[in-house]
Amino acid sequence: MSLEQVECIVAGAGVIGLAVARALALAGREVIILEAADRIGSGTSSRSSEVIHAGIYYPPDSLMARLCVEGKGLLYAYCQERGIPHRRCGKLIVATSGPELEQLPAIAAKAARNGVADLTQISAAEACSLEPALVATGALLSPSTGIVDSHAYMLSLLGDAENAGAVLVCNSPVERGRANRGGIVVDVGGTEPTSLGCRLFVNAAGLAAPRLARRIDGMPPALVPKEYFAKGDYFSLAGRAPFSRLIYPVPVKGGLGIHLTLDMAGQARFGPDIEWVDKLHYEVEPAKAPLFYAGVRRYFPDLKDGALLPAYSGIRPKIVPPEVASQDFVVQGPAAHGMPGLINLFGIESPGLTSSLALAKLVAES
Repeated sequence: MSLEQVECIVAGAGVIGLAVARALALAGREVIILEAADRIGSGTSSRSSEVIHAGIYYPPDSLMARLCVEGKGLLYAYCQERGIPHRRCGKLIVATSGPELEQLPAIAAKAARNGVADLTQISAAEACSLEPALVATGALLSPSTGIVDSHAYMLSLLGDAENAGAVLVCNSPVERGRANRGGIVVDVGGTEPTSLGCRLFVNAAGLAAPRLARRIDGMPPALVPKEYFAKGDYFSLAGRAPFSRLIYPVPVKGGLGIHLTLDMAGQARFGPDIEWVDKLHYEVEPAKAPLFYAGVRRYFPDLKDGALLPAYSGIRPKIVPPEVASQDFVVQGPAAHGMPGLINLFGIESPGLTSSLALAKLVAES
């Protein structure tokens, strides 16, 4: 019995997998998207803050920095062209103490090295004139930060991919893979298990990407990073948001602190915190509320008791342990691991949403 062949298979229908599938299909390639869940974007992609990041915090010359800045421009243009709900609302990075104020120039200098040219430092009075509910000793203003309806965006990516001939198959987890005649054969589970051969296999499985890579026979184990799960809870604000911009504290180790973001309806939410967990679970712990109140009241002291409500949580696909301050995206192709036709995407955490179109372009051109 002959093996069914397809040119390209993308494992994972989160925002990255959909963007990659779209780029490949628009380039005229035959594409099947295999998704383990029963719908698109049900993992990390549906549990983000939906922020379009400017590219401020990432190490200069990193893939995160380069793809975020490039992807930001591509994403704004794409949303404008397609009528996807989004808003360039801007962001304030606020200092609430003297030591934090002293950190702002270094943050601005890193942003400038990353190509973020519109970040400016403003005084406490200027910051509070922009956001009267804010208390700060100074701030950085990022006018190119924004928000997007990530679900509408993913549906649009899928529509583009399907219009170009791509096929989405849900409830179809990739169980194993192996090299075959210059390409990859994958064993697909689900209600009707099968095997498929392809010339290009893109592992865009997000949190499960390292686990999937370990199940590809011939993939050097030493080149598969260990996965770490950084869980973050969000609390929503009862009532009307008193801010029109996103409010971020000065970054803390492992994350950006408990910040305020807005959705397209104007609802405010605070988070995420960071908690390293051994297995995936998405329960929001109401007992964390006191820590959230304390963190938020540093820059929003008028936050009333009882105003924070447990909302949702997300998990970052980390590939470095807690003691390592930062990581970078890993786009790992045959030049690294020696297996023709295989591209692994590891550690695609924030700013993955912002970077998605630029990352997809990079993969499609690899």
